[in-house]
Amino acid sequence: MVAGEGGASAGGRRRRLTYTVTTVVGARPQFIKAAVVSRALARISGIQEHWIHTGQHYDPELSQLFFDELDIPPPEVNLGVGSGPHATQTARMLEGIEKVFDVHRPDLVLVYGDTNTTLAAALVASKAAMPVAHIEAGLRSFDRSMPEEVNRLVADRLSTLLFPPTEAARANLVREGLGGAGDVEVVGDVMYDALLATGADRPDPVRIARQGVVSGQYALFTAHRAANTDRADRLAAVVGGARALGAVMPVLWPLHPRTRSAIAEAGLAIGDGDGVRIVPPLGYFDTQSLVAGAAVVVTDSGGLQKEAYWHRVPCVTLRDETEWIELLGGRWNRLVRPLSAEGVRAAAEAAIAERPSEWPPFYGDGQAATRIAARIERWFAEGHAGT
Repeated sequence: MVAGEGGASAGGRRRRLTYTVTTVVGARPQFIKAAVVSRALARISGIQEHWIHTGQHYDPELSQLFFDELDIPPPEVNLGVGSGPHATQTARMLEGIEKVFDVHRPDLVLVYGDTNTTLAAALVASKAAMPVAHIEAGLRSFDRSMPEEVNRLVADRLSTLLFPPTEAARANLVREGLGGAGDVEVVGDVMYDALLATGADRPDPVRIARQGVVSGQYALFTAHRAANTDRADRLAAVVGGARALGAVMPVLWPLHPRTRSAIAEAGLAIGDGDGVRIVPPLGYFDTQSLVAGAAVVVTDSGGLQKEAYWHRVPCVTLRDETEWIELLGGRWNRLVRPLSAEGVRAAAEAAIAERPSEWPPFYGDGQAATRIAARIERWFAEGHAGT
């Protein structure tokens, strides 16, 4: 997509006046991240951004609500792939993205995180010889049984520009031979940018009270990963853990559609009688306020681990591993395999009792999006984009 040409670059090429970036998103965390990067790109003359939404998250609470709250323009394309097995869902994305790129060939494809959307966009772009920039590059759990680990490994290897959020993530890339000069830049975490830019770092007590809980006196509980929802023993431990914790303090559980279906199919039940209040998935601002007001966050989400930390709330992560290793060393997060209800409850109580006093700034200064946009601008100016 070429809108015009200008003067010669330092390398002798003529610089184009306009370059196009296509952002491919599909899941709730990606909407949050892309919103702040999109605003940073919009401040740069000569860059036009277009959005593709794969429809990986399609429920209104997981998709449209975030576009509305974060004031994100509607994507030009929504593939509407919906849910399904990994291979089926990814195949639909591959086909849909390829059709779009056949008509509109961007100068750079921007992907986020580690979802099937990330994998599909990186694969299509790479096969079409289009450069890819990967935000949140270099994160590793070192567990290839996780679909997310496979997705991020492949995306990193197919990307031209890599934007790790931390030095540890950069070190992973270098160790894997992906640390070429100028191709990797530690930028910080764009989710922290979003928290500061939206004012969500200042929780709204009205949003907390609206959910019928008292600040500092409840646990915020979430679970949605396949490792927990698709295994009967783990799902029973997660549900039992919420009940056991509910006997100690009120538990607020925004229930993901995947988890709701899994609980029903397993014949499990949970509700207000267990000290657990089930609510629908929450929007961005409700979530941030409820994280900030919680005594502890119990989750298997990647993003909530960091958001709890930014709000200085201890977190228990119901997984075998985490890519956010800094939080383990700082004791703001602790890993717990959900093998028993009592194990989940005990970990949550210990996290509250042993809340750290130190809060090191692990994830940058809230300017990650600005650094990403500036590097993309320089990359275009260096003449890397095709003609």
